[in-house]
Amino acid sequence: MIHVHFGKDGGAERFFVHLVRALGARGVEQRAIIRRGRIWRPEIEPFAEITESNFRDVSLDRIVLPMKVRAMIRDWKPEAMLGWMPRACRLLPSAASVHRLGRLGDYPLNLRSFGNVDTLVCNTPGIAEHVRQLGWTRGLQVISNFTNTERVAAIRRSDLSTPQGVPLIVSSGRFVARKGFDVLIRSLVQLENTWLWLVGDGEERENLEALSRQLGVSDRVRFAGWQSDPRPYVAAADVFGMASSHEPLGNVILEAWAQRVPVVATRSEGPQWFMRDGDNGLLVDIGDVSGFVSGFRRLTADRALAARVVDGGERALLTGFSEAGVSKTYMDLFAARPQSLLRVA
Repeated sequence: MIHVHFGKDGGAERFFVHLVRALGARGVEQRAIIRRGRIWRPEIEPFAEITESNFRDVSLDRIVLPMKVRAMIRDWKPEAMLGWMPRACRLLPSAASVHRLGRLGDYPLNLRSFGNVDTLVCNTPGIAEHVRQLGWTRGLQVISNFTNTERVAAIRRSDLSTPQGVPLIVSSGRFVARKGFDVLIRSLVQLENTWLWLVGDGEERENLEALSRQLGVSDRVRFAGWQSDPRPYVAAADVFGMASSHEPLGNVILEAWAQRVPVVATRSEGPQWFMRDGDNGLLVDIGDVSGFVSGFRRLTADRALAARVVDGGERALLTGFSEAGVSKTYMDLFAARPQSLLRVA
């Protein structure tokens, strides 16, 4: 099968890497069309033949790449082609010689990019319902994400100049406004002697650094930068914080559960679907600094509560987000014959 993925560096890209590796381990032959210069390319190279292109609106690639894709389909005859997010779906061929799939990890504004898609794959029921309301009438399937459930050794706190024995909050993701990292920084004002690690990078980094200085907490905030494997940083945490104002799923929560770290998250779209307050984590309102302060305090002070939500998170992870189950569902979907192909046959 052929993947088309023009994403950069974030949670969606981590799941793309996980899925390519999982499918490769199960014998699926894959090719992948990705942006140039992706730092995660080496992680998928053993499992997929790679073509690099940025597929910009004004570029030679915009003309040449569709020709390469048509030749690839003609010569290789894959069962399916999967476009990751709207931009990639525009590259799917108009002729229905393969099962043309579009994967959505967020809520699209419209359906304009999906004219050549036979089946949309949505990673939450909320996204699926949204595209139905937009008027989608073709194939639709909900397949959620999975994450690597292997426990890893925590990075040493001294590596980020953090004292032993102090409460440590960790969060990760792209530094964009909707991720709410500013809320976590603001919570430190009320959390004396608590430290915060932010794992990631992005356009908001300078603003977040300035905010931590402005609030007088910069000595307790560590910017760890983008990490291809954030798990050792997450494993070092006492609590994981996810403060997004808009979060269709929340891969980072799954990663925290896998490392048996308790989670405080906003009542955004994804967490409201799969988290249960007090059972597998704590939920607070979007933008509620005081709510995060209370949640962090409860989980660091009440070991029984922390243990209960950790156990609940692990149960939810293994029952609803397993690699084996998600991989098999994708493989079955790749081999399915949509109506467009049945008419051609």
